[in-house]
Amino acid sequence: MQSILVVNAKGGCGKTTVATNLASFFAAGGHVTALVDMDEQRSAIEWLAQRPDWRPTIVGVKGWETREVEVPANTEWVVIDSPARLHGEMLGKLVRRADRVVIPVLPSPIDIRAAAHFVGELMQRGRVRREDKKVTVIANRVKEYTLVYETLYRFLKSLDIPFTAHLRDTMNYIRAADRGIGIFELAPYLVEQDVEQWRPLMRWLQRAR
Repeated sequence: MQSILVVNAKGGCGKTTVATNLASFFAAGGHVTALVDMDEQRSAIEWLAQRPDWRPTIVGVKGWETREVEVPANTEWVVIDSPARLHGEMLGKLVRRADRVVIPVLPSPIDIRAAAHFVGELMQRGRVRREDKKVTVIANRVKEYTLVYETLYRFLKSLDIPFTAHLRDTMNYIRAADRGIGIFELAPYLVEQDVEQWRPLMRWLQRAR
């Protein structure tokens, strides 16, 4: 069993979008997949409620009720959608238990400053050594060739942890979310560019196995 924690204390950075797309990717690949929603807003569970019955099954877990990650024993991939404002002991607990940690960051000065503080706390609270290569950052909702993205790019590259993906700002994610599916389950001709942007992150995650 491999677990992936999608986390950032800053709200609105797209954690649920990343988590649901990761879960749909593994499920579509034939893996027994669980999606743990730790956020009381329940966005991931509500996404799952929209998922068509004929799509590959994803087990939904209401983690905000118990604050624990409890999934069926035969689960191969666990994706954890964490709440905003996650700090302190709970942050450390989730990070230490996860096999991989994904931090999405938006291209804005406020998000960049918040991410700088959060990464420092995460490494300390989770007792993560940089040489473990357990944590990655990704740029989310990106408009390439803009000054603010260039600033975000330089910041993420300056961190001593892998920067594995940049995901463009596109309506494809909204179209998928409305139907309870992931970007990988839309028509290939619509999402060719998006799927390509996910590939480095997916390779990094699957190397954990």
